Amino acid sequence: MKQSDETPSSSSFFDSPIAREIADLSARRRALEAVTVELSGRTRVFTVSNQKGGVGKTTTAVNIAAALASIGARVLVIDLDPQGNASTALGVAHNAETASIYDVLINEVPLAEIVQTSPESESLLCAPSTIHLAGAEIELVSQVAREHRLRGALRDYLAIDGNHLDFVIIDCPPSLGLLTINAFTAADEVLIPIQCEYYALEGLSQLLGSVQMIQKHLNPTLHVSTILLTMYDGRTRLAQQVADEVRSHFTDEVLSTVIPRSVRVSEAPSFGQTVIAYDGQSAGAIAYREAAVEIVNRDTTTKGS
Repeated sequence: MKQSDETPSSSSFFDSPIAREIADLSARRRALEAVTVELSGRTRVFTVSNQKGGVGKTTTAVNIAAALASIGARVLVIDLDPQGNASTALGVAHNAETASIYDVLINEVPLAEIVQTSPESESLLCAPSTIHLAGAEIELVSQVAREHRLRGALRDYLAIDGNHLDFVIIDCPPSLGLLTINAFTAADEVLIPIQCEYYALEGLSQLLGSVQMIQKHLNPTLHVSTILLTMYDGRTRLAQQVADEVRSHFTDEVLSTVIPRSVRVSEAPSFGQTVIAYDGQSAGAIAYREAAVEIVNRDTTTKGS
């Protein structure tokens, strides 16, 4: 049987899924380059929280912060997780000898004395975590105003001339201990990353209950303002079903942007970088930048009050 001498036409490539994906990314890059955002001038304080592990909480915290800095915002990331992964991703020192958020919470060291500038951007700051923070839960028990230590430190920092921030992003551990309670008490808004996988909503009711408890007893201005869908794989029906389910429950809070599964996003922390610095043209970086624009454009001044 004679084989055909015909080769696939060049037009077949341009009709392929890969070509369509490349074209879509190019269009989104151009749209981001053209976008202009107007910062409100006030400081928005977010805590990034989900009591379910493995949902991309720290990844979301650092990449949203870096994306916000890339569009002109001045951002401080407060690393309240004893693992210190946010500090690693932002490329700041956080060995045992480093002055850290532990010293702020336990020894009342001013926040200004421990804040470092990330090598990624002059507009991206970090209050690092160290291993000492692992014992802070126990040490805080005996402290005066133990739930308000971070809130007070942040208030004093912002009162200093030249320390204006557009955003504060607090990355807390995946548990409801005194560190997380400090984060909730210091923040006005909660950003919840939810992975587009089975059991996506598992534990969410417990988190919402915790937020309501904090609202009632410690911080009446706290509210869930933002839900971000992460680890999205558009090739699977499950991811689409999970996204639809989350949107049906939280119509106003879920961002339009979804964060795709991305090798680049996973690789970046091992180089001490966010994906914005590691590969700013990748699908993951573009998605986080789009999410940042969406967050800036959302007016939450009166929401939840």
